[in-house]
Amino acid sequence: MKLTTPILAKDIENLRAGDIVYISGTVYTGRDAAHKRLVETIEQGKSLPIDFLGQVIYYVGPTPAKENRPIGSCGPTSSYRMDAYALPLMQKGLKVMIGKGDRSDEFIMQMIDQKGVYLQAIGGTGTLLSRKVKKSEVVLYQDLGPEAIHKLEVEDFPAIVTYDIYGGNLVKDEVKKYQTIDIE
Repeated sequence: MKLTTPILAKDIENLRAGDIVYISGTVYTGRDAAHKRLVETIEQGKSLPIDFLGQVIYYVGPTPAKENRPIGSCGPTSSYRMDAYALPLMQKGLKVMIGKGDRSDEFIMQMIDQKGVYLQAIGGTGTLLSRKVKKSEVVLYQDLGPEAIHKLEVEDFPAIVTYDIYGGNLVKDEVKKYQTIDIE
């Protein structure tokens, strides 16, 4: 399924755990240090410097770009570190998050309540994923180096819907499926 940012509620409603999506448009990067600052901004009653309504955040700290490339390797980082910061950002409009690994039960419940989805990019494919990035610029927290927030322009960036708004859970559902295989 092809998606173009900003992601609309109707797009999210059509996603199911296990769907493969290809995202084009703007994707913001962010890891735990940037998430912490964003949440502190919310807690201080200030406006966020980025409007996350309909936007996608990709948990990544890209490496420096090589010559004639907009970005270096940009593989996903472990997402569980963002669980503590996710709810305030979802309440400000963020509905699509991309990373790797599973998330806490608390996050999953909050995500379903906020009508958000969690996608996974394939770990270990950072160089291949970088080919989907057409433009990259640091837009916030430059002092964080690789953890700064980048604004990426992507074309057909691949990801897999891991948790959907209906409680679909690719991690649990697929593990059960493969546990029945007899390997003896």
